[in-house]
Amino acid sequence: MVIVLLTCVLISLPISADSTGSTLPNIYILGTGGTIAGTGSSETDLTDYTAGVLDIDSLIASVPELPLYANLTGEQICDIDSSQMTPEIWLNLSRRINELVQDPAIDGVVVTHGTDTMEETAYFLNLVVKSEKPVVMTGSMRPSTALSADGPLNLLDAVILAGSPEALGKGVLILLNSQINGARETTKTNTEMVGTFRSPDFGLFGYMDGTTPRLYRQSLKNHTTASEFDVSGLSHLPRVDIVYLYPGMDQTAIDAFIAHKTEGFVIASLGNGGMPDSVHSALLKAVDKGIPVVVSSRTGTGVCTTEESRFISADSLNPQKARVLLMLALTQTQDPEEIARMFRIY
Repeated sequence: MVIVLLTCVLISLPISADSTGSTLPNIYILGTGGTIAGTGSSETDLTDYTAGVLDIDSLIASVPELPLYANLTGEQICDIDSSQMTPEIWLNLSRRINELVQDPAIDGVVVTHGTDTMEETAYFLNLVVKSEKPVVMTGSMRPSTALSADGPLNLLDAVILAGSPEALGKGVLILLNSQINGARETTKTNTEMVGTFRSPDFGLFGYMDGTTPRLYRQSLKNHTTASEFDVSGLSHLPRVDIVYLYPGMDQTAIDAFIAHKTEGFVIASLGNGGMPDSVHSALLKAVDKGIPVVVSSRTGTGVCTTEESRFISADSLNPQKARVLLMLALTQTQDPEEIARMFRIY
C-alpha cells in the first residue's frame, strides 16, 4: 500500500554553477512528489512506501553528477502521490512553466512526477506550454530507497535531454528507463516494471545513448507554440467524465454524471466505438442537452471511428488523454464541429 503525502510547499534552490567555466545549459527542475521522491522502510520495499517524501533539494543532491551537465535551480510545486493530481495543480504547474520559459536565461525545464498520472499531466502541458524550449517529465517506478532505484538515472537523463538542442520544438517529452517518448502518445502500460511507459501505436521518439540523446521522430500533431489553448487566466477546468463500457451496461453511470453537472463525456468504448443500445440512447440524450460526447476505445491502440455522426471521434487518443483535450476544448467552445476539429489536429 502506498501512503499518500499531500503537503504542498514552494521553495527555490539555486544549485552549483559550472566550476570549469565551460558553457552549460541552465535547467530548472520542478518537483511534484511521486515515487521518485518516495522512501520505504527497506531496500526491498518496492510497493509499500511513502511517496513525495524527499524535497527537490534532496532529490537533486542524490545525483552528484548533475552539475557536470547543467546549472540547476530547483523548486517544489507540491509533494503528492500522482494519484492525487488535480486540474488545479495542472493549472499552477503550467503557469509556472510558462513563466520560466519566458526567461532567456533558462534553457529547459524538468518536471519530476509520479507515474500514475504522468501521461495526463504531460499531455496537458503539451497543449498549454507556449515555448519551443524543452520540457521533460520524469519519475521512477521504484522509491529512492529501493535496491536499484531507477530515479537517479532518470533524473540525470532528463536534465541532459532538457539541455539538448535536439529536444527543441519537440513538445513535452517523457523520459524514463532511457527511453524518450512524446506526451501525446505515451501511456503507462505496467503497474510495476521500470519499462512501463510506451507509445503503443507509433513508437518512441528516441533514447538515451549513455549521456547522448538520440531522437529519430517527432509528432505531427499541434502542440506548444502551435496550440490555441490559453489557460493562464483560469482557476479551474470544465468537468469531463470518462465512462468505461462493458457487456450488459445500462445508462446508470451516464445519468449520475449528468445529475452531477458533467460538461462532457469521454467513452471508453467496446472495440471501435461499440456500445450497448441503452448507452447509445442515453448518450444521444446527453448530446441533446448540449453535452459533447467523445468516443475513444478501451482497447488501448488504434483510431476510433464512431459511426454515430453526433458523437466525436477521439482519433487515436486513449480515454484519459481524450478527457484532457475535451476539458481544454470546452474552455474555448461548446460547438461539436469545433471540438471535432480540435480532435483532428491535436
